[in-house]
Amino acid sequence: MTRSGPGAGRSARRPGAPARDSKVLKGLVALGLARHMLRSRRFQERVVVTAIALEALRGIGKENRDSMMTRLSAWNKRQVERLERETERQVKRLEAETERQARAVKGTRQMARSGRPRRLQAVMHSQAKGSDQTADQSPK
Repeated sequence: MTRSGPGAGRSARRPGAPARDSKVLKGLVALGLARHMLRSRRFQERVVVTAIALEALRGIGKENRDSMMTRLSAWNKRQVERLERETERQVKRLEAETERQARAVKGTRQMARSGRPRRLQAVMHSQAKGSDQTADQSPK
């Protein structure tokens, strides 16, 4: 079946595909709407108010970031100082413990060199004699 009339020479359109004329028409309508909006005083006022509000929010955000960084820096400084104090205290404790251990070792060395104390030696000698005598007197 052939068509006759003004559109007879063109190929048939696919269903759902927009025609070129309708695309051009939509573009022209959008351009006219944009022109109308740009010339509208109310639209211009809204754009200006929005721009001012966005700039104010940006400034508030920057101030917030700056104050947050200041607080973070101060907190970090306090933490470093606290850790340094704890480290110094721990070093002092370790030094004192090392000195105590060194004195104990030195005292032990001196005791080992000097032998048994005389008083202890006499007591042990008398106990040894007493155990020999009791061993001799025990019934067999």
